[in-house]
Amino acid sequence: MLTNASHYLLSTLLSFFLLALPFQAANASNSQGSLPEPWQLGMLEAASPIKKIIHDFHFDLMIIMTAIVIFVLALLVIVIWRFRRSNNPVPSKTTHNVTLEVIWTLIPLMIVMAIAVPSFKLIYYANTNPDPEMTIKVTGYQWYWGYEYPDHGGFSFLSYMIPDEELKPGEQRLLETDTKVVLPIDTNIRVLVTATDVIHSWAIPALGVKKDAVPGLISETWLKIDRPGDYYGQCSEICGINHAYMPIQIRAVEKQEFEKWVEKAKETY
Repeated sequence: MLTNASHYLLSTLLSFFLLALPFQAANASNSQGSLPEPWQLGMLEAASPIKKIIHDFHFDLMIIMTAIVIFVLALLVIVIWRFRRSNNPVPSKTTHNVTLEVIWTLIPLMIVMAIAVPSFKLIYYANTNPDPEMTIKVTGYQWYWGYEYPDHGGFSFLSYMIPDEELKPGEQRLLETDTKVVLPIDTNIRVLVTATDVIHSWAIPALGVKKDAVPGLISETWLKIDRPGDYYGQCSEICGINHAYMPIQIRAVEKQEFEKWVEKAKETY
C-alpha cells in the first residue's frame, strides 16, 4: 500500500506530466488551420486576433501552473526526506508562524492577480468590436443554422449538415454544410446571434468565437479572419436530439472574391 506522502508525490508527478503535454503539441496544426490532426493535443492554429490572444493567455497559464507544480513537488520531496519518522522521531509542535502565514497568503493573491488582469483584458477585447465593417446575423434552429447579410441587400439562407452518404472525397464528416458562410478576410465583422426555439451556441474554435444563441435575445460578438480557408465549428450548447448534427462552416476568401460571391448570392437566395 502507498503511504499518503507517496500518493501525493505520484499525483504531483502525473499532474506535471499532463501539464507538459500541451507544450509538446503547440505546433500541431492542420494546413487549413481549422481541423485537428490525429493525436494532436494542443489547440488549433489561431486564425484570428482573438484566438491569438487566447493562445498567448493559455501559454502564460501553463507557465504559472507548471511553476506551481514544480514548487509543490519540491516541497513534498523536502518534507518526505527531512521530516520522515526515522530522521525526525520527535515532531515539532511549532504553530502560528506569522511570517510563513503572510507569505502563503500573499503568494496565492499575487498568482490570482497575475491571472485576473490579462483575463479581464481578454474578455473586454473579445466583446468590443473595433469599428465593424460589415454585419451578419446568425439564427439557431432545431437543428440547423440560418444566416442573413443585412449590409449586402439582406439576403439570407439556411445551412444544413451534409449527410454521410452524400459526402464527397475530402469533405469532413459531421462538419460539412450544404451552404457555406462566405466571409472576407482582414475585415472586422460584427456577428449578431439569436435563436428561435431553444438555446444554441455558435462556436468556431480556430477563430476564438463562441456565443450563445438565446431565443428572444440578440447577442453580439465579432471576428476578423487572418487568412483564406475553411473554418469549422459546431453548436456548443446541448439543444436536443440532433444537437450533434448542426455544424458551422465558414469559407474565408479575399475581399474581391467575396464581393463577387455577394452578387451571385443576391440572385440565388
